[in-house]
Amino acid sequence: MYARLVELWKYREMLWSMILSELRTRYRGSFLGFLWTFINPLLTLMVYTFIFSRIMKVTMPHYALFMFIGLLAWNLFATGIQSSASVIVRQGSLVKKIYFPREILPLSVVGGSVINYLLSLVILVPFLFINGYYPTVNWLYVPLILLMEMIFTVGLALLLSSLTVYLRDIEHMLGIFLMLWFYLTPVIYSLKILSPGIAQMFKLNPMSDVVLSFQSTLYYNESPHWKLFLYGYGISVVVLIFGWWLFTRLNRRFAEEV
Repeated sequence: MYARLVELWKYREMLWSMILSELRTRYRGSFLGFLWTFINPLLTLMVYTFIFSRIMKVTMPHYALFMFIGLLAWNLFATGIQSSASVIVRQGSLVKKIYFPREILPLSVVGGSVINYLLSLVILVPFLFINGYYPTVNWLYVPLILLMEMIFTVGLALLLSSLTVYLRDIEHMLGIFLMLWFYLTPVIYSLKILSPGIAQMFKLNPMSDVVLSFQSTLYYNESPHWKLFLYGYGISVVVLIFGWWLFTRLNRRFAEEV
């Protein structure tokens, strides 16, 4: 893996160029273009705030904020995974024509999702202030939580993008799988409403660890639970190592299969 990382560093300009291309492609042909990066989370926040505070009258304090924190983290993951699954197939002509580290393709998709998340903070941070949440020392955990999510997402992106080259059905099944995964992750509900045994089972889900850690630091103003935090990092690193290993093994025949 070290040799691959060194090679990726040599191709860092190509990686950055493809990340920018990925961001441009998402909004190509739209009138507002890149502004949708800010408009999408803002409209989502307004809709959920109206529905849950005015119509459903959820009693949880600042519920829209609670959900928005989890939703932004989930969107980073889901968008990165869903778009990267078929990226090798979509870029088949490029794969056949020139040599470059193929990992750049799924990494560029995940990189685009990370930049979208960072830009969404332009909406989240003012909303935190409006609701009386101000920076504390616990906010210093946010970059570490984001890094954990990036490691996990990159690992799955490498795994799924390589498998999809040989098993195209994965692309069609992924949407259903992600929808199920979403409801098994405490984005729109708190684990406190579940029985302790069920809540512990849900914490085995690595994305639950990510979302719960973001909620701890930004919503509850607490540091992440250290056991949950270490478990999340451990799983993320294992997924990254396995995903990269599988990608390297399957990479040899990409040009023939796409």
